[in-house]
This record gives sequence, C-alpha cells and structure tokens, in this order.
Amino acid sequence: MFKFPKFSGTTVRTDLLSGITVALALVPEAVAFAFVAHVGPLVGLYAAAIIGFFTAIFGGRPGMISGATGSVAVVIAALVATHGEQYLFAVIVCMGVIQILAGVLRLGKFIRMVPLPVMHGFVNGLAIVIFLAQLGNFKVKDAAGVSHWMHGSQLWTMLGLVALTMAIVHFLPKLTKAIPASLAAIVIVTLLCYGLDLHTRTVVDFLRQMTANPDATIAGGWPTFHIPQVPLNWETVKIVLPYAFITAGVGLIESLLTLTVIDEMTQTRGRSNRECMGQGLGNIVTGFFGGMGGCAMIGQSMINIRSGGRGRLSGLTAAIGLLCFILFASSLIEMIPIAALVGVMFMVVIATFEWSSIRLYNKIPKSDFLVIVLVSVVTIFTDLATAVFIGVIISALVFAWKHAKQISVETQMEGQNKIYNLRGPIFFSSTHNFLELFDVHQDPQDVIIDFANARVSDHSAIEAIDTLADRYLKANKQLHLRHLSSDCRKLLKKAGNLVEVNVIEDPHYHVADDALA
Repeated sequence: MFKFPKFSGTTVRTDLLSGITVALALVPEAVAFAFVAHVGPLVGLYAAAIIGFFTAIFGGRPGMISGATGSVAVVIAALVATHGEQYLFAVIVCMGVIQILAGVLRLGKFIRMVPLPVMHGFVNGLAIVIFLAQLGNFKVKDAAGVSHWMHGSQLWTMLGLVALTMAIVHFLPKLTKAIPASLAAIVIVTLLCYGLDLHTRTVVDFLRQMTANPDATIAGGWPTFHIPQVPLNWETVKIVLPYAFITAGVGLIESLLTLTVIDEMTQTRGRSNRECMGQGLGNIVTGFFGGMGGCAMIGQSMINIRSGGRGRLSGLTAAIGLLCFILFASSLIEMIPIAALVGVMFMVVIATFEWSSIRLYNKIPKSDFLVIVLVSVVTIFTDLATAVFIGVIISALVFAWKHAKQISVETQMEGQNKIYNLRGPIFFSSTHNFLELFDVHQDPQDVIIDFANARVSDHSAIEAIDTLADRYLKANKQLHLRHLSSDCRKLLKKAGNLVEVNVIEDPHYHVADDALA
C-alpha cells in the first residue's frame, strides 16, 4: 500500500519553494498550539516536523500539510494539566494505533457521508477560527503581564506591514509565478523591517511572550527516542484510552475533511484510508520522539496549494525545512516579523472562506443554509468534531423528514377488489404516514397492496406492514401483499402468509435489518 513518492522534474522547483514557505508559517502555529496544550515549544515543533514528514510520504493526499493542530491541542490540554507530558506521549502513540486500525478497516470512506452544507460550514468556521487566532498577534503584554491591544505607532506599523504582505501575495502572481508569493512576501517584509529599522514584533518576541521566558528560542537538537514513562496498569489504560479515541477521531475528521477540500480545489482525488494510516504512523512516531501529536492543517495546506505545491515533495520540504530551522537556522527564523506571517494567514482566510455560500441564501433549501451557518458557529465556539457531528445529524434528520413526506398511494378497483399502488420509501420516519394511507373499515372485503414502486428500507417498515396486516385480519378482511423482496418476506411475522410470491416480478434488494445478518 505504501510506495515512496516519485517526483517529476517539472514540479520539483515549485514544491521546494512552496514547502519552504509552509515551513516558515508552521513555526508560530506550532509554538502557539504547544502553548495551548501546556507543553514546551519544541514539543509542538517536533510534532509538526515528524507528522509532516511521515504523512507526506505515506499519506493519501499529496500536497496536504500535517502538523501540530489546535483541535488536538485543546483535547490534550486537560490531560497534560492533570497527568503530565508522559501521559500525553502515551495517548499520542495509542491515537496513532487507532488511526491505523481505522485505515485497515477502511473506515475513511465514511467521510463521503458528510453533506456539502457541512463541508461549507467546516471551511467557513475554520476560516473564521484562523482569522480570530491572528487577532491575538495585535495584543502585547505590559510589565505586569496583562495583555492589551496595540495602539499608536506600534499598531499602525503592524497594520501597514500586514497590508503590504497581503498586497504582495495578491499582486505578485499577476507579474510572475517564478517564486511563491507568500515566500516572497515574507522575505521582502523581513528585509524591509531590518533595512528601515522598524520596531515590530518578531517570531522570537512571540515565542518569549507565549512562554514568559525572556531567553526562549526555537533552537533545539535532534528529537530523541523515548518510551513514555507511564505505569503499565489498568488505571493508566482508563486514563489513556478515552483521550486516545477522542484525539484519533478529531484528527481523522479534520484530516479527511481537509483532504476533501483539497480534492475539490485541485480536481484530483486523495485516498482517505491511506491518509488514516499515514496520520496514524506519523502520530506513533511523534509519540515516541517527544511530539504532541496532530493532524492535517487546512491553513498551511491552503498556503501550499496556493503557492503551487501539489506533490509529496512540498510536504517533505516543509517538514525537513522546519527541522532544519530548529537545528541550524533558528536565529534567522526568529527575525521574521509576525506581521508578515499574519498577512499570509489573512490571505489564507480569504481563500478558505466559501464566499459562494453567502450568495446561496436564496438558491438552496433553507435547511441547507441553516446547516452551513450552524456548523460554522459551532466550529468557532466548540471544536471541529462536534460541529461536524451536529451538522451530519441535522442533515440526516432533515433528509429523513423530507423523504417521509414522499410516500403516496394510488387506488383503483379491480372488480370487487381494491388495489393500493404504493409509491415512495417506507422507513422509520415514514411509517406513520404509511399507516394513515389505508382506510381499513371502509375498504371492501378483499384488498391488494402493491409494493412494486415502493421500497421497504428498515425494520420499522417491516413492523408497520405487520401492523397493517393485523388491522385487516382483525376486521376479517382478506389482505394480499404483492411485489415484496425476499428479504421482506423473511422478516414479516404476522403478514408473512399474506404475500403473493412472483419470482419473476418481485424486486431484489436488501432491507437494512440485523435479523438478516
């Protein structure tokens, strides 16, 4: 299943440059998410490098960037605060094993069950989350450690540099595509700041503010192999497994949804089950080498795609580049103005947000538009997994409600017999409407129900047919059931002997019922 990637000469240059751009953008994100998880900055940086490396090789979506993410950081923060880093590493290893099992069991295909409105809500919510996260960079701490908004020349310098970065990212591709616009913007703004001696916050300032350590640096050595030091007993299992399942689920949902978004953007198709296994392998290695775990990152993936990165080499370059920054070039990266990275992320927000969803207000069903808005809002205030689950459930309920109304009947007399020609699906939501279609007391002595244009979908439908048959039997009337599938006939109890079997004309389909398993 795993094959080492092959690179074509036409894409190597673009992938290398876009990967370097992503590596620069990964630094503050990884540090910020490490702070959310209550771990050191190197724990986040190592996670971004290791997960990015393994998913770039073994993942199912070339061009997608993975690393330490906020969705995983939020889940593990309580664990770290309560039990410490060693339990975190154990959770991440178990998380990876669960994700690999999900790939082996081919559970990645279930991402297809996520409706388009939920996808729109997902990308809109993440765009807003990314935007709100950048606003924190417009705050500074005073001598007492209290955060407050920038003002005066400091604010105007920050806004000017952000605007310049956004302008370069927007207009440079119209002039040349020889270098990724995001990378060019970061380099130009950094050189401008040091050439004009502009006083603005840099990556190292951000790091020191996050850690409250005036000597903090992103410099570090090679990550070392380390088996999590946790007791091997049942109490540890009870602590680790719940967090492992939650982080595995959150990580896979965000990764597979990001994969779907990139598929749509690039008009190509990733492999969801392989992505599950790639994510799992990356997290297992990360857990053994002191990383905090993670998943696909839609912001950095968008930067990569917009910069022209389409192949696995772009992800490899980002991961190796980030590790090189940690080992050899930390002083250069620490010089980058935060304003340049904020400007790049603001452009990602603009590109990520599904602006067409706003124009769809009067063109799609109100229920679909409500799902878009609801998923966006829930993503902002809770987390991605909760938002997706709520969106899928609401979409499923709306679907069931609408299809419950589609069942109908046409009646006709055939001599002294009354024939009911059913149309539409019979399932848990439509059984009430189904039973109301029949007038048992007013019907003649012989009644025929034809299911040729109906579909019996679940056990609730079978029970409804049995209930209807019982009503006719109690009224001492003859009921005949035509054109039922063999599955239906097997499951009927009270009405089983009322079925007219026609091997040639009876439909062939399977009823979703455990009794047939």
